[in-house]
Amino acid sequence: MRAKCEKIIGHGINVFINRQLIYNFPEEIFADRGVMAIEHADFDGIERLALVLGGEITSTFDHPDQVRLGTCKLVEETMIGEDKVLRFSGVAAGESCTIVLRGASAQLLDEADRSLHDALCVLSQAVKEPRVVLGGGCAEMIMAKAVEEVARATPGKKAIAMEAFARALRQIPTIISDNAGLDSADLVSRITAEHYSGSTTAGVDIKTGGVGNMDELGIFESFKVKQQVLMSASEAAEMILRVDDIIRCQPRQRGGDGHGH
Repeated sequence: MRAKCEKIIGHGINVFINRQLIYNFPEEIFADRGVMAIEHADFDGIERLALVLGGEITSTFDHPDQVRLGTCKLVEETMIGEDKVLRFSGVAAGESCTIVLRGASAQLLDEADRSLHDALCVLSQAVKEPRVVLGGGCAEMIMAKAVEEVARATPGKKAIAMEAFARALRQIPTIISDNAGLDSADLVSRITAEHYSGSTTAGVDIKTGGVGNMDELGIFESFKVKQQVLMSASEAAEMILRVDDIIRCQPRQRGGDGHGH
């Protein structure tokens, strides 16, 4: 055991992180040589930690020259609530960070986790596809207007379906207005009038409770996310329209003995 500890120390480290338990004897050896020993590291967390520290996970210690060591400026123990955690600051990948979620109940934490995950997914898509569209329901109003103009020149029942699609697009600014506690009927009609009068940047301004210029206000949405939302909604609507009948199984009758049991 001492020989293995000496091999580990021979790498020139001052912090040793292990996935398994570190017994008292090797821990004493590390302490005497000025090496901080961290045990029971999370299996998934250690991989992310190695990535941000610029090091690599190793299981053999015979060739120190072939091992890439990770570095950081400070390792400290801190309290979050009633739990003790180790914080690594000044890491090689300076853009990395840990987000700690706290809440009064498991339901609140789950909701916060989902919201954060959605936001990170949108951010990652925005990095891959930097194009953006105007937010605040402006993009939907532009699309609704374009669909209505084509519907007017389309004969037959197709025009009815296209008009319904345009109404569905206008539900986005309606929902935004309702969530903000505004009069959605009045606000959406005013935005529609703005777009038909040539103002293609009009959208919902929840701060003033009226119509705002989304370009000047800097309200944008990811083009990739908006495209995916439209495709998913259209596919869902098409799937529902393909259902021509619903078969419902009659509930099974419970057997009774005449005594209500």
